[in-house]
Amino acid sequence: MSASDAIDAGVIRPVAPSSWTAHDTTWVLGLFATAIGAGTLFLPINAGLGGIWPLLVMALLAFPMTYLAHRGLIRFILSSSKPGSDITEVVGEHFGPLAGKLITLLYFFTILPILLLYGVGLTNTVESFMVHQLGMSPLPRALLSFVLTAGLIGIVASSEQLVVRVMGWLVYPFIAVLIGLGLFLAPEWNSAVLHGMPSAGKFGVTLWLSIPVLVFSFNHSPVISRFAVAQQQQYGKDAVKKGERIEKYAALLMVLVVMFFVFSCVFALSPADLSAAKEQNISILSYLGNKFQTPLVAWLAPAVAFVAMSKSFLGHYLGAREGLNGFIAQQLEGRGKQASDKAINRFSLLFMFAIIWIVATLNPSILGMIESLCGPIIAALLFVMPMYAIRKVPAMRKYANRPSNVLVIFIGAVAMSAIFYSLLGH
Repeated sequence: MSASDAIDAGVIRPVAPSSWTAHDTTWVLGLFATAIGAGTLFLPINAGLGGIWPLLVMALLAFPMTYLAHRGLIRFILSSSKPGSDITEVVGEHFGPLAGKLITLLYFFTILPILLLYGVGLTNTVESFMVHQLGMSPLPRALLSFVLTAGLIGIVASSEQLVVRVMGWLVYPFIAVLIGLGLFLAPEWNSAVLHGMPSAGKFGVTLWLSIPVLVFSFNHSPVISRFAVAQQQQYGKDAVKKGERIEKYAALLMVLVVMFFVFSCVFALSPADLSAAKEQNISILSYLGNKFQTPLVAWLAPAVAFVAMSKSFLGHYLGAREGLNGFIAQQLEGRGKQASDKAINRFSLLFMFAIIWIVATLNPSILGMIESLCGPIIAALLFVMPMYAIRKVPAMRKYANRPSNVLVIFIGAVAMSAIFYSLLGH
């Protein structure tokens, strides 16, 4: 039964907006699990490179930035006159069918760069593991990236439902390992990050380039459409209020866990360590495994990094394929042509395999991709579009003229502007 059917059928049981239910707890954990993924493994490197002061500013920004941006997207999706509409349907309703198609395309280009950076990250993680933990000479990079990309895409092609289930199982051990590693590193904390005050210029650039990484690390916008519809089914007219409350607790939980891990890594490692991790283009877990040669960390940290990036790769591959399939189908329908789902799926698989393999072989900077591509595109969809809707959509006007909107627009603009840093040749 669809959300609209459920609402029309009157199956919603009234629940006081102030009460808390098992449904709410489930969604707090679901939002938390969606956000906490492989992006978290690169945040400590970027966040700690500029010293303690940019890190403290990021820690202060993380919660309001995450909560307010996702709250705006929840409000936007629930502003539809048709209960149960997803994000592309809401965009089409408010801005017209062409905008709906553009958002579908933007959504695909939000996911594709993330998929590419996980292809790079997985190749580097396995290569580092072969060299440092196994004492082997790595395979030629083109061959290693081919085997990894083909293997992961082959897993999806053979059993998609199993992949979805396994991804759900892996989330919670990953969170436990993050907290456990944060505690493990506590005895190694030192004051190296406290030494020295960055110049105003370095402070500004560090913060500027860290905002897209923050946006990327706490992003859970892919699940917000489904989340908003679920609250509509459960709470009817109270969906916005309940959705905002659940989002608030989820954002608080994810910020506390991730920032604890980030601070623990930054205080346990020196700025030179963080620079080396960035230079090697590996995640913080792989670097920790190479630095701390206790058997547990040396083997567990790279293994967890591989599992985390594999989980994120598979999840984003499913989303990217869905977006590309939808866009191809739209284009064919617009030209009066038809193609079987099987043929479209095969084309999408071959296209994405080729581009992931090529990019993983070329080995571009992962943090550079987050700063100049992933973060800015996510910011356009998550931060700017809902704020634009507040000015243009009558159903959203009640949210206008609030100070929090200024912060969301500012953070979104900063994140989007970071794309110019690389274009200017830095």
